[in-house]
Amino acid sequence: MSDKNYIPPKVWTWEQESGGRFASINRPISGATHDKELSVGKHPFQLYSLATPNGVKVTVMLEELLAKGHSGAEYDAWLINIGEGEQFGSDFVAINPNSKIPALHDRSGETPQRVFESGSILMHLAEKFGEFLPSEGSARTEVMNWLFWQMGSAPYLGGGFGHFYAYAPEKWQYPIDRFAMEAKRQLDVLDRQLAENRYIAGEEYSIADIAIWPWYGQLVLGRLYEAAEFLDVESYEHVLRWAKEIDARPAVSRGRMVNRAFGALETQLRERHDAGDFETHTQDKLEPAEETS
Repeated sequence: MSDKNYIPPKVWTWEQESGGRFASINRPISGATHDKELSVGKHPFQLYSLATPNGVKVTVMLEELLAKGHSGAEYDAWLINIGEGEQFGSDFVAINPNSKIPALHDRSGETPQRVFESGSILMHLAEKFGEFLPSEGSARTEVMNWLFWQMGSAPYLGGGFGHFYAYAPEKWQYPIDRFAMEAKRQLDVLDRQLAENRYIAGEEYSIADIAIWPWYGQLVLGRLYEAAEFLDVESYEHVLRWAKEIDARPAVSRGRMVNRAFGALETQLRERHDAGDFETHTQDKLEPAEETS
């Protein structure tokens, strides 16, 4: 892409890695690359994920359900290292043929059910437990409006702005300007909505908030792409108010830790099998020497 006079061929062919972070796992074909069995625990839900924004949606949802007393929402969370291509293992692809985290195996019913795509997982859990999604009427439609807004908009934030601003092998002004403009437009959409509502879809916390916060909430809190100053996130006062309120929820704090394999060791709970793991199995407990080295 350094060649400003690049002319696309009539038929594109995959001849080399695209460059940048994650280049080694990007490819133009789907399917498994190797045989790999997934671990299975004791709980009704088996989650295979990583604490990216999409992964955080589901762990926050499960922790919120448990906080409300739904013991049937207990889960085992297994780390999928996407940098190592674990999402292309045969068992993972059987759950999610799109080879993206998160992937959920619901064993709570008579017939096990695979559930993939984070929005689908949120809907599945909300309907199963009757939480965070109104059962009918305009309130339900409004939540669904914003859930699907997130599913359609976040690729421009992550795959667009985030990629070219933080992960591409070079800094190119055109794509950075193009996607920074779109990211700010999206933040303005949220800011206007939150100026008149406590939560995204109204006065009740919902799966719309759970879907949007890991992307846009964490962005304005300075946790994504080191881009808070560049995007002038302080100017979106209503988004910041909402982001801080949700960040303070104990279930959100726990959900952010699950399947986390980066950051401070005390924030990393790479696998989660019981509630007590938050106290006993974070990486600072498992690797105390690494923390002080």
